[in-house]
Amino acid sequence: MSLKIKALKIYQVDAFTDKAFHGNSAGVCILEEPIEDEIMQAIAAEMNLSETAFLIPEKNSLLESSNVFSLRWFTPKVEVSMCGHATLAASAILFDEFHVQTDEIIYRTKSGKLIARKKENKIVLDFPLDTPVFEGFPINKKLLEAVGISEYENIFLGENTKKLVVHLKNHEEVLKLNPNFELMRQLDVMGIKGLGVTASIGADYDFISRYFNPWAGIDEDSVTGSVHTLLASYWSEILGKNVLNAYQASKRGGEMLLKLREDRRLEIIGDFIITLKGEIYI
Repeated sequence: MSLKIKALKIYQVDAFTDKAFHGNSAGVCILEEPIEDEIMQAIAAEMNLSETAFLIPEKNSLLESSNVFSLRWFTPKVEVSMCGHATLAASAILFDEFHVQTDEIIYRTKSGKLIARKKENKIVLDFPLDTPVFEGFPINKKLLEAVGISEYENIFLGENTKKLVVHLKNHEEVLKLNPNFELMRQLDVMGIKGLGVTASIGADYDFISRYFNPWAGIDEDSVTGSVHTLLASYWSEILGKNVLNAYQASKRGGEMLLKLREDRRLEIIGDFIITLKGEIYI
């Protein structure tokens, strides 16, 4: 008995960079109809990128004429509730490869409504701004030790994202960290969805960061849009600025412009490079 094979359009995009093989690479899988969660998870594992985005036009409309899409994100191990760089990657494909006939794209996600626009050669993401919480959550000293942190300026948790961020004394401390990811994976993190570190730097950027999430199969994420919804809120208060230049100091590195709005939304602006396009068969 022959099996029915489906060919799905799939792409790879380097987000938050204007140079190939830098920034954070995301998969983008275009669906014409829903597929099982298990297949999406298997595709994400096959792509073996930090996240793969799966999108489908709502109400079965054509890709080119639709401006509302269902969007989900999977790491090689789990589904996540928000991903900035894979949303930027998905938007790049819709605008540049499918030439969607609209000024903005609306995504229906597990984190609510997200919006993307194309501005010149950049993507502008419209995300909810997170709020830092400074007390009322346990601080796991073993986790900090596993990351290599002994002293810090501040520590806070994202009210919505549940990401933990540690403000270190200077940017050299951020750069020299060498976490023990195997030990981190063994710890009970009590609902924390990733750990970031940050410090001010001056010069070309207002602050830098790194982000670790071995519990989701991503030891160190190259560039993380979602954690910047929290970092933007924190650094805006400290620096007294509503427009911030941020750099994520991973091995690949990536940068973004952050604009805080009065309606508690954040515009995350970044470049992209499409590096691969083809089909995947299921």
